[in-house]
Amino acid sequence: MNATRPASTRDRLLDAAERLYAEHGFTATSLRTLTEAAGANVAAVNYHFGSKEGLLRAVVERAMASVNAERLRLLEELRTSGHQPTVEELVRAFVATGASIIERGGERGQAVSRFLGRVMFEPDPAIRRLFGTQVAPVEGQYLDALRAALPGLSPEEVAFRYRAMVGLLGLHQSGTLGDLHPGRPAEAAPGTDTETGHLIALLTAGLQAPPAAR
Repeated sequence: MNATRPASTRDRLLDAAERLYAEHGFTATSLRTLTEAAGANVAAVNYHFGSKEGLLRAVVERAMASVNAERLRLLEELRTSGHQPTVEELVRAFVATGASIIERGGERGQAVSRFLGRVMFEPDPAIRRLFGTQVAPVEGQYLDALRAALPGLSPEEVAFRYRAMVGLLGLHQSGTLGDLHPGRPAEAAPGTDTETGHLIALLTAGLQAPPAAR
């Protein structure tokens, strides 16, 4: 008979931070609340992560690991397909991977998805920058690919539209995008193929729109 190994203090802190940051945001979650939920103490946070910000960085790294790996795999497939990746292909690879966290994450999927959506919109710009540094290596490659697929737009305009795509995906992941429409039917709940498909279509059309008037 195999006994289930109890979670380590480090894993309990990561799990508690992921859940509480998803529910309340980073700024509104105190270390005391977090450590009580994890059955640990502040010294454990400092020992394993160095600080509350270091814990956040570790939660982001863990949450984004599979997303980054899948996005890179899909991008490499597009690059080696023998044709220039289209805007729709790039948007689908990027957005569908982020939106599928709920399905691929099992019991943690919803918390991970909401956590990633919440951290993008933290009021403290330092927290948003921390998140940005964790995703920049992969997301920067998608931005470069979109610039190549949109030669009629300036690099600055592609970058703006790309940021809008990331922002809408974050709202979708956190459930906020659906909540903006209180009459949203149950079959179009966040994370479903229907709503993700609508988002992909919208973003593809927006990215391919003519240049903004000067």
